Formats: sequence, structure tokens, C-alpha cells
Amino acid sequence: MIRFNAIIEKFAKQGEKTGWTYVLIPAAIAEKLNPGKKTSFRVKGKLDEHSIEGIALMPMGEGDYILPLKADIRKAIHKKQGNTLSLQLELDSAKISVPEDLVICLEDEPKAKAFFYDKLPGSHRNYFIKWIDSAKTEATRSKRIAMAVNALSKGWHYGQMIRASQGKPLE
Repeated sequence: MIRFNAIIEKFAKQGEKTGWTYVLIPAAIAEKLNPGKKTSFRVKGKLDEHSIEGIALMPMGEGDYILPLKADIRKAIHKKQGNTLSLQLELDSAKISVPEDLVICLEDEPKAKAFFYDKLPGSHRNYFIKWIDSAKTEATRSKRIAMAVNALSKGWHYGQMIRASQGKPLE
């Protein structure tokens, strides 16, 4: 477990990351967490006293990464931009399993199944899985599974599906 402090930052204008709240994970710390890795990877541990798991660190170039702080995490830690955060992190190598109800629906759509298992990187599969698993009601879960299978059958990634559902351009 690697322990360090970081200042909570927020992107002003940064493409798709505009407005994101995050902490910078310097290259030296990222290298200790997952030696030789240059792409996104997941960590677990604590932010102050708040436990986290399966949180993706995103590469920013030069070996540095960011740990995005979504609204639910910011609420839990009671901190905002400019505050100091105490981090305890380690590599999270736990695999996310595909929910049984999604597996059943993918069986009925061979094109979606092939795209999901054969074309999508594991991290992109996880976007779909976490989104489906975060549904609070069975009705929402069913709707999300239907949306996911429909998008996958079109060869869409998670972001494309979300943009299409919001009436935005796919790219």
C-alpha cells in the first residue's frame, strides 16, 4: 500500500475532461503501483478514511496519471478543489464478472456477444457492467441491459451509446 498526500484539482478546459475533479498521481507513484504500465489500470485503498475499489487511474502523459473524483466520492470525503487528500493506494487486480442477466441477453444477440467479448477491451466491458450494476431498480437495470445489447450489436462503445441516448453525435 502506497501512502501519499495530494491536492484536489479541477480541469478548466481539457477536452472531454473539462470540469473533472481529480488528484494527480505522479509517474513515480504510478510506477510503484503498477510497474511498466502505460495504460489505464484500477486501484483500491482509501481516500482519507473512505474506502475505494475498482477506481481507474487514467494516463495523462509523461508517466503521470489522474484519479478522477466523481461526485459520490467527493461527497463521501467532504472535500473539494484545493483541499489536501490523504491517499492509500494499491493495485486492484480483481476481475469484474459479467452479470448473468447480461450474459443471457447477449446469447440472444450473437453480433452483440461477439463485439462484447472479442472486440471490446476489458476496461470498456467494465464500463457497461458497472453502468448496468449501478441501476437502483429492476426496471432501470432491464432498460440498461436492452440499451447495452442494442449498442453492442451496432458495434458501439459505451461512450457512443451514452451520446446516442442523449441525442448527441456519436464521435
